[in-house]
This record gives sequence, structure tokens and C-alpha cells, in this order.
Amino acid sequence: MNGTFEAYKTVAFDIIREQLADLANSAEAREMARGLVPCMEEGELRRSMRDTTQARQMLELAGTPPMPAMEHTAEFVARSVRGELLTPEEMEEIGMFLAAVRRVRLYLDKGMSYGIPLSCYGENLRLMTELKEEIEGAIRHGRVDDRASNTLRDIRRDLQLLEEKIKDKAEALLKSQKKFMAESFLVTRNGRLCLPVKKEYKSKIPGSTIERSSSGSTVFIEPETIARMQDEIEGLRIEEDCEERRILYTLMDRIAMEEDGFKENLALLAKLDFVFAKGKLSAQMDAREPAVNTQGIICLKEARHPLLPGDSNVPLDFKLGGETRGMVITGPNTGGKTVAIKTVGLFVLMACSGLHLPCREADIAMRNLVLCDIGDGQDILDNLSTFSAHITNVLEILKRATGESLVILDELGSGTDPAEGMGIAIAILEQLRLRGCLYLVTTHYPEVKTYAGRHAELISARMAFDRENLRPLYRLEMGKTGDSCALYIAKRLGMPEDMIRTAASEAYGDGGELKKPLEKTREKTAHKTREKPQERSQEKPLEKSPGRQWPGGLERILVPCIVPIKRKPAAAGPEEGYTRGDSVEVLPKGEIGIVVRPADQTGNVLVQIKREKRLVNQKRLKLKVRASELYPEDYDFSIVFDSVENRKARHQMERKYVGNMEVRAEE
Repeated sequence: MNGTFEAYKTVAFDIIREQLADLANSAEAREMARGLVPCMEEGELRRSMRDTTQARQMLELAGTPPMPAMEHTAEFVARSVRGELLTPEEMEEIGMFLAAVRRVRLYLDKGMSYGIPLSCYGENLRLMTELKEEIEGAIRHGRVDDRASNTLRDIRRDLQLLEEKIKDKAEALLKSQKKFMAESFLVTRNGRLCLPVKKEYKSKIPGSTIERSSSGSTVFIEPETIARMQDEIEGLRIEEDCEERRILYTLMDRIAMEEDGFKENLALLAKLDFVFAKGKLSAQMDAREPAVNTQGIICLKEARHPLLPGDSNVPLDFKLGGETRGMVITGPNTGGKTVAIKTVGLFVLMACSGLHLPCREADIAMRNLVLCDIGDGQDILDNLSTFSAHITNVLEILKRATGESLVILDELGSGTDPAEGMGIAIAILEQLRLRGCLYLVTTHYPEVKTYAGRHAELISARMAFDRENLRPLYRLEMGKTGDSCALYIAKRLGMPEDMIRTAASEAYGDGGELKKPLEKTREKTAHKTREKPQERSQEKPLEKSPGRQWPGGLERILVPCIVPIKRKPAAAGPEEGYTRGDSVEVLPKGEIGIVVRPADQTGNVLVQIKREKRLVNQKRLKLKVRASELYPEDYDFSIVFDSVENRKARHQMERKYVGNMEVRAEE
């Protein structure tokens, strides 16, 4: 089955997703990139596209965001909640994460100064400043720092003094009893400071034998005079360990209490990482934001396939939709037909997934499915020939295609007897035409070109070919039909002249030169396509055919539908009142504000002026800019009017029940 997910591979959308994943910092964002799929809801798509555009703006104005990797943060927080003690290194990593959150917040604050709405995400980041400072004050270089508590500082100071005292005492013994020593330096054995005494003099040094050398000639003795002090050290080290654990458990409890904050930060940072990856991909491709529509129109100007090298990437101009629902592309082999249709399919998938497109300008129709049959599709295990594979794929496509789909078929009807293949190609085109979907097909059959000329909703196109230099130009020419130019290409590839003449004679029957049969074919095709306007079919598409079968007896498989935005009625003029989000001037001072609530029965309008909400009579207001010109149709005005505390509280209450929490309604 060649469905949408097969199309991802066929048109290289999976490669684009992998490139997007490579531009993300965190594993969560990389997973989001690899799972990116086209949006079915228009509002969701427009929000996604705005995020990409604003991320690109932020990258250009403020540089690359300092996104943290976040590899272990979620795991460490979960362990804290379970009561598992974290190591100082793990605590320090959480502190580094909180420091990174602060850097991201400062970066987004910089975006606020540029007026980029994406920066508003920064208000939802939980800085947890106190916890960050506690961790930084208690942990340093992977260990609990002396400053963590006065008790720990005192214990470590006593340890240091006692260790110095033991060392001084041992060195004094080493010097005074030098003649009994095997070495002139102190050694540590089993954690105890020892003197290296010659075996024959071990009775001269009172103390405990800790260890012997491998040869047995040296005995390592802990003198009695320092043994008691070493016991004191062991006691202090136990106290030190207990105090360190107390500090770590305290910090762990603080981390566990901030579980919700960590989860919110991780989710938001992953989303931001993903959004900025889309912005980086846009910059890397030198791409532009496309317009999107639900009217079934695809228009590309100077489109460049993102995976082709720049020096050989011929820009594509393409238009389909409105009165023309299908396109039949003809032209020579190696002429670029397949690249052209793959570019269109890839651009539709990218745009419907909220990505920018490498082109000068684009308007892309939202599609519920992109269905492709490109390549020979042979499979030894399934015992499928090229023709069988094509037909199997096409039948699956026809079961799913609706008026909201894009269907792309390469070399339609190929792989079998030309006459029968031509008939099958026309039958397939007829089914696509009746469904009302957008479709692109490439073919070499003159009869298919003739069929396209009989229907107003089909348009012909060809790939240009330079016959003088015998090379393809890779340029799509709309409204024209082309020849396969097989004999020209064979000649360019080195086929001898005698073979070319024989091929032309067998193909066209006049035994003439290469040029004549091609002219004859063009005349024949032109004659077939010259028909009277009233003879062109005006049959309406049957995209809403009821039941479980399509016309022609094919099984109908239900597929998802696009959900357009519910359009708001046109905004009223100033004399008809103000609407939420309108920018107004408050007279006589000339202050600029935003309408929070339209006029009440007394004519008072609630206006927000510099974060302060005031009731102002509508007679004192002068309209500056309508909300419809300032904000998208689905804009969340709580970002502008609601307090940060209210928004956070509302977010928590949406996720779970919070018994002692309330949200104060703000107009």
C-alpha cells in the first residue's frame, strides 16, 4: 500500500524530518521532529507556521538560543520524587539545568524587545531561583561544598587540623627512628597512615601491623601515638558523611516539591527546541513562509528542491487548483518530470507540517493525504512485476483519494502493452477527475494528452528540451504538451546514426529522418486536441459520492478530513463599536491601549493601558488599528490580558485537580 507514510519516503519528506531532528539539541525535540506529520486543522497549522516564522526572526535578530540538552533532568526529578538520593554530580546537573532555563528566559526577553510574540513563551518558564541558588551554594565541582552548612564547615576544618597533626606526628617519628625504617617517607595502607619499618626492627616501633610488603622485608606499622587520632578522624568522617547526606536529602526534597515546575519547563523547552529547529532549517534552506489555504490551490514560484545542489537546481514555477484540478506532464526521459512532481509533493507535506519552503513565493493547499506512485515498485518477495506493482499501488490510492487529497502518479500506464496501458491510464485519470482531488501525472502516451485536452479541469504541461544541444532544460512549461524525444536522447547517448534511422522507420513507418517523424507526431497530436469549446466535458466531480464504494466499483476507505478555521464575521466599522483586541487612542491624553471588553449598556469600554485595565467611555476612544489586522483569527488574548500567575494557575488546573487553588477572572 502506497499511502501517506509511504509518500514521506517517496518524496524524501523523511530525509527533511531527519535534517530537522539533527538541528535540535534535546532528545525530546528530536523525537518530535522525526514524528512530524501534516496538520489536519487549519488553526493548528497556522499556529505552527507562525512559530516557525517567529523562530527564524529570533535567530536572525538575537542569535542561536541557549537551549539545554536536558538528557537526565526528567530522570533525576523522578528519582527525587521516589525518594532516591541523588549524588552531588546529579544535583549539580539539575542546578545547571535551572541555570540554562534562566539563560533561555533572558534570550526570550531579548525577543520581547523586538516585539516577537514567540518570546511570550518565556513568561511560562519557572525559574525556581531559590532552588537554583541553594544547589549552587551547596554543590560545587561534583561534591558537597563547605559552604553548604556551618556544621559541615566545622567538621571539615577539624578533619583538616587533625590530619595535619597526624602527619606532623608521623613525620617526626619517621625522622627520629630513621635507622629502623626501610624507606624515608610515610605510606598509607588500608586507609591508615603507616611507617615502613624493616622486618627485623618491628619490635622497636610500638603499634599495630597493618600490612607487609610482598617480599616480607618491610612491615607497615601504625604507631600507637597516632592510632587514637586516626580513630578520631574516622569518627569525624562519619559525621561528615551524615551531614552531607542531610544536605542532599534536603535538596532532594526541594527538587521533588518542584516536580510540576520541572515538568512544565521540560515540556516547554522541548517545544521551543523543536520550534527553533524549524527556524534553523528555514535559515539553512534560505526558505520563506508559504501561504496556506483550504481552497485547493497550489502555487509555487522559483521553488528549489531542498536536497538538490544549488548549481544544478533549476527553479520550478507551478500552479494547480481552482478551475484546474489535474495536470498531465509530458516530456523527455531524464527531463526532470519526476523531480518536478516530487518537489510539489514534498512542498505540500512540508508546508502542511508548518515548515518553510525554499522558494521565492508559495501558496499551498492543505491536503488530508498525499498519495504517490513513483518508481518501479518491484518486489521479488511479493512476485510483483513493474506493472503489477503500479496497479496495486494505484488501486490502493483510488480507495483513499478524496476531494481533499493530492495524488501523484509517475509514468502512468507504463510497464505493459502500450495500447492497453494507455487505456488503463485514461481510466485512472477519469477516476481521479471524478473525485475532485488535485493530481499530477506524468506520461508518454499521446492519447492521454488528448484526453487532457477534452476536460476543462485538466491542464497539460511539459518539460522543456533543447533539441539543438540535445539536452534537457529541467524547466516546466505550463499549458504545453511535449514529446518523449527518445530518439534524440538515444542519439545524445551515443546510439549510431544507422540504428537511429531504423528506430525512426519502425516507430513512424516512413523510414525518414529523425526530424520528420517527430514533426508528424506533433501534427497528429495537435489535430486530436483541436476540439470545439462546447465539446469539452463539464461533468462535475463526485467527491461526495455516498456509500462505501467509489464510482467504478472500487472500495471506499474512510480517511481524515481537513478542519478549517471557523471564520469570524467581518469587523464592524468604528461607528458600530469596538471589539476585543482593537488598538485605540484614549483622548485627550493620547494614550494607546487595547480593548479588553466591548462597550456595556452605559457605553463604557474596558481598555488595557500599560498593563492597567480602565473603564473608558467609548466617546473618548479613537480607533487606531482593528484587531483583525493585528492578530490572527485564533489568537489567545490571555497572553496579553491575563496575569502570569493566573495563566500558570489555569494551566495547572487544566492538568489536574488542585484543591486550594482558584483563578481570579480577569476581563
